[in-house]
Amino acid sequence: MRPELRVGVVDSGFAESQSASVSGARRFFLTDDGHAEGDSLADALGHGSVVCEAILSHVPGARLCVAQVFDERGVTSPLQIAAALHWLGEQGVRVINLSLGVRQDRPILREAVAGLIEAGVLVCASSPARGEPVFPASYPGVIRVTGDARCGEGEWSWLDSPQADFGAAVTVAGRSGASLGCAAFSGHLAALLVERPKLSNVQLVEVMREKAAFRGIERKVSL
Repeated sequence: MRPELRVGVVDSGFAESQSASVSGARRFFLTDDGHAEGDSLADALGHGSVVCEAILSHVPGARLCVAQVFDERGVTSPLQIAAALHWLGEQGVRVINLSLGVRQDRPILREAVAGLIEAGVLVCASSPARGEPVFPASYPGVIRVTGDARCGEGEWSWLDSPQADFGAAVTVAGRSGASLGCAAFSGHLAALLVERPKLSNVQLVEVMREKAAFRGIERKVSL
């Protein structure tokens, strides 16, 4: 019997209908003295629920560990994300999806990400198709993912661009963007882990490159 695959999700929470797939959930929020944590709340933003749906659609047997860092305003901080990542590391997750990005490069966030990667966790983070870099996608060892309109439901692309390593389907449940592309890719990657659990992280990424439906960035053609 294969051990269960745990996938970490740092977002706004999950839907009640997804509870059976969630093995743990925790909320991380700011206080006057720094940050604190507590029981998760309902997903007021709805973004995390769609992200969880995108992952589970490709790997329905996965167990999700959901770290809630957004409220209904969709605002978070490096401090909250770092605290969430430390907690996910304690949950024994194999893959972490971060369909988010902040402009500030903070040591506390950089160190949290580095510790997970050193421990063998695959960290996937969304990156915009253009514009200024964001974190944690820009940290060493993070798999940078954006949306790719060329990709269908079961497809992803190997972009190897200054902005992103991979791309995947941009639309899930009516929502679209790099964050949903990242979630879809994390689902594909998790499915490969279930299929071939003995592969190393380097081998897993190489297989994802080999199986990509598209290579290189999408080129616009003028008529």
